Amino acid sequence: MYERSEASIYGSGLVEAVVAAARESDIAVTTLEVDVLERPDAMPEDVAWVLSNADHAVFFARLGDQLRFRPMPGAARPVVSYALDTDMLGSSFARTDHRAMVALKEAVDRALYLARKIRVTCPLGTDMSGNIDRARDAKTAQTTIRRFPLSVFSPVDATRFCGRIALARFLVGTGSHYYEPYGVPLESVTLIEIGQGRILNFSGDGEDVARIRAHYAHVAGMLGIDHDIVHSWHAGIHPGCRYPFAAEVNFERWSAGAFGNPRILHFHTCGNYAPGEICWNVIDPTISLDGVAVWENGTLRPERISGGAEIMARYPDAAAIFAAPSLEIGV
Repeated sequence: MYERSEASIYGSGLVEAVVAAARESDIAVTTLEVDVLERPDAMPEDVAWVLSNADHAVFFARLGDQLRFRPMPGAARPVVSYALDTDMLGSSFARTDHRAMVALKEAVDRALYLARKIRVTCPLGTDMSGNIDRARDAKTAQTTIRRFPLSVFSPVDATRFCGRIALARFLVGTGSHYYEPYGVPLESVTLIEIGQGRILNFSGDGEDVARIRAHYAHVAGMLGIDHDIVHSWHAGIHPGCRYPFAAEVNFERWSAGAFGNPRILHFHTCGNYAPGEICWNVIDPTISLDGVAVWENGTLRPERISGGAEIMARYPDAAAIFAAPSLEIGV
């Protein structure tokens, strides 16, 4: 499934290359042009038919992101591609053994779940701590669509976290609803105090704070949702994820293409559901689990979690991208 070219965030030639490769392997392929949904809780009939009758379904479309937390019809679980062009598809981002990233995600999920104290900091002033409520499901919101490449761990429920988040550069949407403006540039660092899954206070430049409040009021009012919710957060786990373009050129493309890099941790906010509607991005986070910096200034250290060294030993291609991580993330 793909978007019409004038609307797509996917590069030209990508769908054609994948279709040609599939047909060379004697895979029967049917393509369907789709568009974004005004309300992502409504499944288009033609998409539902494909999902109910195909063995596999791949989204090269923002629609896949919109549906990623929705129930899926049929037996075939679909895939959304975060390789946005042929360069990304041919890079270590997509060529690293998928099994390595699945194993790493599971190891990170387990480490987060077992940690008594999780602390997140960043160079601009983020300092937040808490833990996962083990009485609740360890996985706050699992996607019903597979991610390819797999590049984030399961969202962490923000309810038991408190502290401050240093927000800089811009606000951006989450790939749920598409609205205008989708990205809101910021001039300076705004500190946001959070607690028990809610925004408590903003402090910083008055114009930026006013701009942030106005954007939250606009989006929440348009959709009829609670604007003060901080639902969940997670970070990138794939150092092969490289985004060489400035985020401001196309916020929609950046938010779909860069988030898998370990230099980016993002929050789902505005709306009591995953993924919310407004995303906060923390750059170069340090994530410490019981005092051990598993992320250190934006670098993920898999050897610092249980089973991580064994995964790297088992998959040399994964070990290679961790030894030489991509640093370009568009900011």
